[in-house]
Amino acid sequence: MTRVVVAPDKFKGSLTAPQVAAAVARGLREAVPDVDVRLLPVADGGDGTVDAAVAAGFLKVGRWVTGPAGAPVPASFAVRGTTAVVEVASAAGLTLLDRPAPLDATSHGVGELLKAALDIGCTTIVLGLGGSACTDGGAGMLEALGKASFADVDLVLASDVDNPLLGPSGAAAVYGPQKGASPEQVEILEARLEAFARRIGPEYASRPGAGAAGGIGFAALAVLGARFRPGIEVVLELAGFAEAVAGASLVITGEGSLDAQTRHGKAPYGVVRASGDVPVVAVAGRCSIEPGDLGLKAAYALLDVEPDVTRCMALADSLLGVLGGRIARDWVSE
Repeated sequence: MTRVVVAPDKFKGSLTAPQVAAAVARGLREAVPDVDVRLLPVADGGDGTVDAAVAAGFLKVGRWVTGPAGAPVPASFAVRGTTAVVEVASAAGLTLLDRPAPLDATSHGVGELLKAALDIGCTTIVLGLGGSACTDGGAGMLEALGKASFADVDLVLASDVDNPLLGPSGAAAVYGPQKGASPEQVEILEARLEAFARRIGPEYASRPGAGAAGGIGFAALAVLGARFRPGIEVVLELAGFAEAVAGASLVITGEGSLDAQTRHGKAPYGVVRASGDVPVVAVAGRCSIEPGDLGLKAAYALLDVEPDVTRCMALADSLLGVLGGRIARDWVSE
């Protein structure tokens, strides 16, 4: 029986990674009913990382925490055995704000989630760093943790960015404007981060990933003894991708937009690199790069089926089913 591994990231603003995977699988099975489909939705360390862990068999645990604006918000993390997956976006995500708060947003809730994972005995914690609303250098996170010890914990930072904390490639300059910061506010944030770094560990400010999630990466490296890894690599390990792809005849990955940025730590490129000799094709909302440049055998875009962007997003589930059928006819033997 032909085995197909379906390992997409989310289509931002439209479908979660598990929803994308399910839609593609539906199309595959409609075209080739006896195909063996393994669903392994993935993420690159940003929002969706907990969902990917849950899809891989982790248990979702809910908690109320301090949100980025200071008010309580419902958040969650994932647990399997003594391993936890915590997502910055769940507790301090930009989508949790009614309006941007570039100077005031806090990472306090992230610390509360980490402490909750410690309290239930987790000794390995993966912290997905994407999607944050804050640029506080992780100060709020450290405040929430208090004297909690990470001496016996393997804290893994999972991210698709490796920016330093400070300077033109740092947290404030690159990501501050995305969080609503004006040029003047970027300067204020940079000065705050610089002062914070001088106080708790300036030697860590230039480390890869220190600038991720508004500097949460820096605090985790400098104070909590964390280590940094590309997010997609971590998620693929948690999902058991190597075992699933062994003996597979095809891998299907994807994300909302396949473009030049996809090569820089994004999930589809990580899936291609982890698939070895197994051919990989992709689904996407749009594709503005040659598939071969990403190591893909082919790419199937929703906009090629429905050119109207608004309708394309609204009908993404059904359109992905159509693409799943096309992939089956092109790549899967009946």
